[in-house]
Amino acid sequence: MTQDSPIFLLAGYTAVGKTELSLQWAEQNDAEIVSCDALLFYRGMDIGTAKPDVTEREQVQHHLIDICDVDEPMDIRSYLRKAEEAVRDIQARGKKVLITGGSGFYLKAFFAPVVDDLPVDESLRKKLESRLSQDGLADLVSELIELNPVGLEDLLDINNPRRVVRALERCLISGKSIVQLREDFLKGSNWLMERERKIVLLERPVDELKERIETRVQKMINQGLIQEVESLLLQGIKKNHSASSAIGYRETISWLEESRKDVEGLMKEIAMNTRRLVKKQRTWFRHQLPEHNIVHVSDADEGTNAFSRLFN
Repeated sequence: MTQDSPIFLLAGYTAVGKTELSLQWAEQNDAEIVSCDALLFYRGMDIGTAKPDVTEREQVQHHLIDICDVDEPMDIRSYLRKAEEAVRDIQARGKKVLITGGSGFYLKAFFAPVVDDLPVDESLRKKLESRLSQDGLADLVSELIELNPVGLEDLLDINNPRRVVRALERCLISGKSIVQLREDFLKGSNWLMERERKIVLLERPVDELKERIETRVQKMINQGLIQEVESLLLQGIKKNHSASSAIGYRETISWLEESRKDVEGLMKEIAMNTRRLVKKQRTWFRHQLPEHNIVHVSDADEGTNAFSRLFN
């Protein structure tokens, strides 16, 4: 297998069945799996992420799982570097590469620009955050509008303080407008997105998916999700916004800190928020993925043959 060989990507939303299908295909096709799931990076976040277990990882070699402590946020630049290293290594050993996960932002690294080359200026960011705290969001928005005389072209939610701070920071560092920065960004590239790709999106009937989500949440509680979150709190999960705000974890953290009552209510809340996430994921995958094939699966027919035909 050479570095000109295609990269295979299996996309799909939470609980659709990516793990089962990816294991089957990888084992049958002498492939190794590279995760693009933003939560599988973190050690100790096992039950709430439905992370492949030890047996599954012995069955097929996985990459980019358990590479960070839970209080150590992962960023897209680090992911790009680690994913490229993993893909090069797998292909150099003559094996196929299967990318899988439900995190659209990390998946996007394989077919579109995801980072720019602007430096991070911590001192400037702190000054802007201080101004935000003291003078309010309107003050920053006013300056941003002054720096963008041609307008923002709906490229920015000016009611989102975090995004306004970042946008203003980028304009001040570069001396360019948001529109100019966007044009520069879209011209960008990376080694991963320059590879040949074959993409499959996994779909499942809505009613069936709802049942799978309910079963999954019940299984997580039975396996010890609450105890896992208690341990992660001691490890500093709240220092990592991405990890502590993840569905299953944020609800359990609130439950532990506020009530410790009504586990049934906790499960219902996790299931409801998971369904909301799936709705957003479904929209994102359908509109953001480049040209791709869709495999429809059900409990009666996991779609293995259709999946294999599309990827071979």
